[in-house]
Amino acid sequence: MRDVGGAAQEGLPGWVTLVRAPNPGPMTLDGTNTWVLRAPGAADAVVIDPGPQDDGHLAALAEHAPVSTILITHGHHDHVEGAAKLSRLLGGAPVRAADPRHCLNAEPLVPGRLAAAGLELEVLATPGHTADSVCFVTEDAVFTGDTILGRGTTVVAYPDGDLGAYLDSLGVLTAYPLALLPGHGPVGEDTAGVARAYLAHRRERLAQVRAAIAQGADTAEAIVDAVYSDIDPKVRFAAEMSTRAQLDYLRRESQPGTQQLDPL
Repeated sequence: MRDVGGAAQEGLPGWVTLVRAPNPGPMTLDGTNTWVLRAPGAADAVVIDPGPQDDGHLAALAEHAPVSTILITHGHHDHVEGAAKLSRLLGGAPVRAADPRHCLNAEPLVPGRLAAAGLELEVLATPGHTADSVCFVTEDAVFTGDTILGRGTTVVAYPDGDLGAYLDSLGVLTAYPLALLPGHGPVGEDTAGVARAYLAHRRERLAQVRAAIAQGADTAEAIVDAVYSDIDPKVRFAAEMSTRAQLDYLRRESQPGTQQLDPL
């Protein structure tokens, strides 16, 4: 096991290599985590989230050839932008994502079992951060993309992202007490435990938003001023996106009958 482009990380299964993209920032933390999976004794590998269009990063990934499949957790550019070029470098390796727009030479992903290069993975639909977010589960790890990060919390990227769906997805992930291999940040030991902590954090934020509304805050900007008073200006836009998702959730929660879509 090794981490190319950063310090070695504890907790990686022996059949996983982390190749971190050189795109650190407020939203990407240390950079996008690209995962290379190769089953013991297998010739071919699987790549998860090829990352940005960075020639050096993609060349480093191509060194792990042969690669039978490139998998995408969701369609944000820092995860999928380099997929087409990496596919070409690998002789046309298929790219599979939940969203057909990001697929090359392959069908879109669907929830369920996926066999690739001697590995057995489970594709979990985990919408919320984005509508097309998925996680990949193996017998000892969960590759969570941006649904759960290795440090901090993720943004619900409204309007594509949806808070009700995100709460449901976090609930699904509480059933997986396996290693957490995220799209950004360090490896974690317990996906289920982090999912529970994320749920508690989101519910606390919802309570704060309700309180801010009761005090007269009536726009996303005003709620961010009240609830996220110490926010880094560089990521204020992300807080405003999440707040719009919270307002949409609360609006639907208040609607009666069949329109109350998200019981959480």
